[in-house]
Amino acid sequence: MRMTVFVVEYTYDSARTQDIATLRPQHRAFLTRLYEEGAVLASGPWLDNAAPGALLLVLAHDVAGAQRLLDDDPFHRAHLITRRTVRPWNPITGALAEHASH
Repeated sequence: MRMTVFVVEYTYDSARTQDIATLRPQHRAFLTRLYEEGAVLASGPWLDNAAPGALLLVLAHDVAGAQRLLDDDPFHRAHLITRRTVRPWNPITGALAEHASH
């Protein structure tokens, strides 16, 4: 069964910036491991300050699978993410198009 690319958006708890800074190395190590396993295609924080958070591109079979993949994220376990949205995405052109279902 072909995997689907999912776009995951994290919104961080802006009142807990110190906790976020403390757990950031563990969070990044977790995502790096998933990248090395091929489950995360890319991830990174938003550069503007409109709403602190991040965007992740992951491979999974369905929305529930994408959520489960990220449930062990140290930020998620520590309740530092106030909102986590997961949407399927179909990249048609570019480097990620090889992962798409077209």
